[in-house]
Amino acid sequence: MRDNEFEFIRNLVYERSRISLGSDKRELVSARLGKRLRATNLATVGEYCQLLQAPNAEDELANLIDVISTNHTFFFRESAHFDFLRAVAVPEMAARAQGERWAQFRVWSAACSSGEEPYSIAMTLAECLPSWPWRIEATDISHRILARAQAGIFREEAIAKLPVPFARAHFRRGFGPQEGNYCARPALSEHIHFHQLNLLEGEPPFTEPFQVIFCRNVMIYFDRETQEELVDRLARRLVPGGYLFVGHAESLIKLRHSLKMIQPAIYQRPPNT
Repeated sequence: MRDNEFEFIRNLVYERSRISLGSDKRELVSARLGKRLRATNLATVGEYCQLLQAPNAEDELANLIDVISTNHTFFFRESAHFDFLRAVAVPEMAARAQGERWAQFRVWSAACSSGEEPYSIAMTLAECLPSWPWRIEATDISHRILARAQAGIFREEAIAKLPVPFARAHFRRGFGPQEGNYCARPALSEHIHFHQLNLLEGEPPFTEPFQVIFCRNVMIYFDRETQEELVDRLARRLVPGGYLFVGHAESLIKLRHSLKMIQPAIYQRPPNT
């Protein structure tokens, strides 16, 4: 990959997704573009750059963002967040629900990847919210990974990491062509609603605020200006007193924002704002 080709790709990815690809990501970009070269039967990155500039390139631009986006996840990743959700956020919001006239406990999984995060949230809420309705909005920029998440089908090795009672209660084992797969039970998946969304473009397809937002391991790919814009957008979607969870490798300390740090990677919108 030539220097000018890498610059073209990194500028295009930034324009489309606000993902900031530093020079240290060149090898990663080259490896991931190899997948698109094979898919499009092109021999060089230069030819692929020409394809991306064609008038009918919109579908391939979406494929580019899909392949550049990192989607490593697993059930109950960064488990302290789920402990806090269960022990603090849910009881606190349940105590306020009647006074605030909240019909539902609402959670946004803002970068849901292949679905392990929203399904982990759903398992937690199914356990600790037996009588208060709840709903999860799950979004991701990648059409490809969102389709996987919406299917709610996971490999046996992913399910094997769950506590046995959770696996039995919330997933069905596949047979025949689905041997080795597990499918989320409808009683769990019916609470999760999936949408393709670029977090930094336009408005989400929902209007009601959330008691909790998960937006984890997203800001590490953005520059500071974009991080501040994203945090502001998310904070405005929280109810007063609502919580934002970010990744443990992320911090808002050097950013301008309106939230209060409760503990590392957990922030709260002040209750009186």
